[in-house]
Amino acid sequence: MRIISGTAKGTKLYSLEGTITRPTQDRVKEAIFNILQNQIRESIFLDLFAGSGAIGLEAASRGAKKVYLCEINKNAINIIKKNIEKTHLEKNIILYQNDFKEVLQTKISEKIDLIYIDPPYQSNYAVKALEILITKELITKNSLIIIETDRREEIEKEILENEKIKGIEIIDTRKYGRATLIFIKLV
Repeated sequence: MRIISGTAKGTKLYSLEGTITRPTQDRVKEAIFNILQNQIRESIFLDLFAGSGAIGLEAASRGAKKVYLCEINKNAINIIKKNIEKTHLEKNIILYQNDFKEVLQTKISEKIDLIYIDPPYQSNYAVKALEILITKELITKNSLIIIETDRREEIEKEILENEKIKGIEIIDTRKYGRATLIFIKLV
């Protein structure tokens, strides 16, 4: 894993051993940032379930003015700290070692431009995160939410049937091997 572009371009990142986290494949990361390239500079970016921090650090490297990284796993936090230090992007990063619900409900109070949600695939955390983002009004009509999942149909159904999630639209989906990216905006 490495930073693809920006001020930290080419920096090799540390990654976690084992199966606690699942790193986003380089081709998926590259596709995400090709899609977001004109929206990153000066944005507020949230990488929920940050793992090694690779997605959020890529956003910081490409000019996001503030990047929130949220991860609960202690070993992952240690890797993220090493990666922040290695990329020299600490001035742009706010790192939380907390449950995602606590971060969304109590730690972040400003509107977020770009949100990347990559929870454990078999969880319902993406839908719960979406509920909180809407309820706490952390997003605007200009915000873009990207959910990475291997259960596209189930996630989309849960979103559309959830009473707490109103006023959103799934604007695109892209499949990359096992991973599907679901792009969501407020309407």
